[in-house]
Amino acid sequence: MSRIPQPSPRPPVKTTLVPPSRSRAPSPSKPAASVSSPRARTKSVPKSPSKAIRRPLPVENEPPVPKTSLSIKEAVALKRAEAKKAISTSSSRVGLGNSAGFGEFENLEDADPVAAKKNEEEAPELGRWSVKETIERARSTGAINLSSRSLPCIPSALFNIHLGVTPDSLKSVASEPPISSSTDASSSTRQIRQRDGPAWFEAQDLHVLKAWNNEIVEIQHEISLFGSLKTVDLHQNKIVLLPDTFADLTALTTLDLSHNSLTALPSNIFTLPNLTVMNLSHNSLSELSFGAPFSKSSSRKARNDTFSSGGFFGPVITRASSPLPRLSVLDASHNKLTASTIDHANLPPLITKADFAANPLALGSSNSTQAFIRALSHLEHLKELHCETADIGDDAFPSDLSTSESRCFPRLRILDMGETRATMEGLQSALSGLKQDITYDFTTEPPPEGTLRVSVGKKVVREAWEIEAERRVKSRVSKSATSTESAGDPNKTDVGQNNVDVVKEAWEIEAEQGLLTEGGRRRARAAATMSAADIAAPLKPSSLIGYGHPSTPASTSHPSSTASLTNPQYYHATTQTLTLPPLSAPTKSHARSFSLATPFSSSPSSQGKTDFALPTPTLPLVAISAQSFAQTLKILVLRNRKFDLCVSLPTTGEVLLPSLEELVLDGCGFGDQVSVRRQADTGTTTPPRSNDALLPLLTRFFPSLQTLDLSYNALTSASLQQDVLSSLILADNSNSRKGLRHLRLRGNRIDELDAFQGIADLFKGNRSVPDWKLEELDLRDNEISKLPAELGLLPLDVFLVDGNLFRIPQRRVWEREGTRGLLSWLRGRLE
Repeated sequence: MSRIPQPSPRPPVKTTLVPPSRSRAPSPSKPAASVSSPRARTKSVPKSPSKAIRRPLPVENEPPVPKTSLSIKEAVALKRAEAKKAISTSSSRVGLGNSAGFGEFENLEDADPVAAKKNEEEAPELGRWSVKETIERARSTGAINLSSRSLPCIPSALFNIHLGVTPDSLKSVASEPPISSSTDASSSTRQIRQRDGPAWFEAQDLHVLKAWNNEIVEIQHEISLFGSLKTVDLHQNKIVLLPDTFADLTALTTLDLSHNSLTALPSNIFTLPNLTVMNLSHNSLSELSFGAPFSKSSSRKARNDTFSSGGFFGPVITRASSPLPRLSVLDASHNKLTASTIDHANLPPLITKADFAANPLALGSSNSTQAFIRALSHLEHLKELHCETADIGDDAFPSDLSTSESRCFPRLRILDMGETRATMEGLQSALSGLKQDITYDFTTEPPPEGTLRVSVGKKVVREAWEIEAERRVKSRVSKSATSTESAGDPNKTDVGQNNVDVVKEAWEIEAEQGLLTEGGRRRARAAATMSAADIAAPLKPSSLIGYGHPSTPASTSHPSSTASLTNPQYYHATTQTLTLPPLSAPTKSHARSFSLATPFSSSPSSQGKTDFALPTPTLPLVAISAQSFAQTLKILVLRNRKFDLCVSLPTTGEVLLPSLEELVLDGCGFGDQVSVRRQADTGTTTPPRSNDALLPLLTRFFPSLQTLDLSYNALTSASLQQDVLSSLILADNSNSRKGLRHLRLRGNRIDELDAFQGIADLFKGNRSVPDWKLEELDLRDNEISKLPAELGLLPLDVFLVDGNLFRIPQRRVWEREGTRGLLSWLRGRLE
């Protein structure tokens, strides 16, 4: 018999799947199904794997409670009600302990992190911490500022909290005011669980103490226990006397005691070894005994005078062996100092700024004032000397001050003698032998390097543009007076014109000649062609035979070239500059054959010559060395001279132009080797020629050369050998070479820089090369494929490498930071 159930004749019953209950017992509200009744086939629901968790049975007949959503206002009101209830509960249980449910906080306000942070940041008393809180916080920072608090003395709590020492009571202070405020008491409960101050490894020694604008009269002698103090600012107080132990602060670098009532200083204060700034202005000091601690009677005491509060663990004091060896700024203005009471024989040697304004310096003998000024003139680092409104006159500045002394105010830049008895005439006679340029114009800007600004009388502050405008008016008046005199006397006209050097730009010269437009340039070329034709017209037919051949030196007479080179069109006597016009290379008039016929129809200007008297070689040293200005010529400009690519040399002479400083051979087409034509001693018409290296040739003939421009030629790396570059660039006293400062090699065929790399090795290890003078190196538009990292060692001001083949470093390295950034990048690659 088959066990497959037979289909029932009844219609199918739709059943709803209900999640199976955890309880296997039948529900009491429903009758149990009959066992014999057929079961409908339903899908089985997987049981939950967590059978061990027993959940309470659901209540069948209890109606569900509908959940109503609260509005924003109702939710805020509910939160506020809960907060008020919590606060009232916590306040009623203060005596029973903290059981309000806020953990370690007293109420809900303390549990708010935003409010807690705000309470920590707010400070009482005009936005600052109390004295006690400031002292405690200084343990973590090492700096304390107790200014403008009306303190009668330095608080004793500072010594107690930082050092654990109770200072002795002061006579001027009967009782110290309280240093705590109301906020300290209110926050004490909150700080019970917080640790008291920083840990021992977080605490810092006090190195900055500022207590200015208070009522301090005395200072505790325990101040010396703060051995790490570097800055002490006590100005605008009522301090009458400093304790002797104040000089034990040997780490002190800045001391400000201005606007007090000091009448004397501890003698050992001048033995501080690290003090650099000392301000003693607006006091009642009557003497400055710099050498008192180092005298014979007190030298032993100065060496052994130490203060120790803890025996073996007391501070070790190391004093200086000379008066204030590192002091650079001394301000002793508005005191009662005289020149005789200032120990000018022991002045600190490194003073750069000294201020003795509003002091009776001349009270007593005038000899002491002269000795005081002479002692100040011997200070090699003194840059500013202020004596305004002081009692001092011309007798303090003898007329032989700058002439009798070998080093008189060597670096002085500001001398302020305003509103004193000193006069401009007396200072002019006394300072006439100084190396600096002296000016008496007072401005708000610092004077330039190498200029001494002297202020005499009442100060009238003027802007820099006012002084420049006045100077221009004076120069214009002097020029007009000179031109008037030269107009009255015709013999002085040339002298007046030679004294005025008017340097014009290239576009100004072209505008005067009408060469700014293409039509103007075309008319100029036509005029040059007509003038050349007029010169060539008187020639005989016999002399025209062979006119197409290149000219030779035998065909050019020296008198004509000499007269042509001295023409003001080419030679400028004021700047000692010789500029020869460009000569283009000769063009072929026939494409396939060469004709001996004279090209009479074509003018010589087509071959690039505009003046027949000018020499044709690119570097005509024969013609230039024969001029009267050859020994004093400083600048030689030879651009685009390609007509006869050679160098003409005389038969004798190694140094042809001894004073030449700048040589421009831009666009001449020179290669590594150059054709050299020496003047023949015999009567032969063809001078001998040879090929020589270009750079050694220039090195030998121009010893004073400082600027060499070889841009847009055909030089390769083969000509840049290390020995050749060393002899060209470095100075050599044996050969009277001054050293090259500017080397421009733009637009050549240089592909490697091994020679410069070898020279850069001289600077390894931060070594200095005194013969190195080069400041500018231009290597743009070459074929350099790699930039050696050793070039970063070269001390260059201008280093140009645009337009080459290398890709490392990228352009932004020098476009953003310039030469310094490029050299720094190369040094980084080297390291």
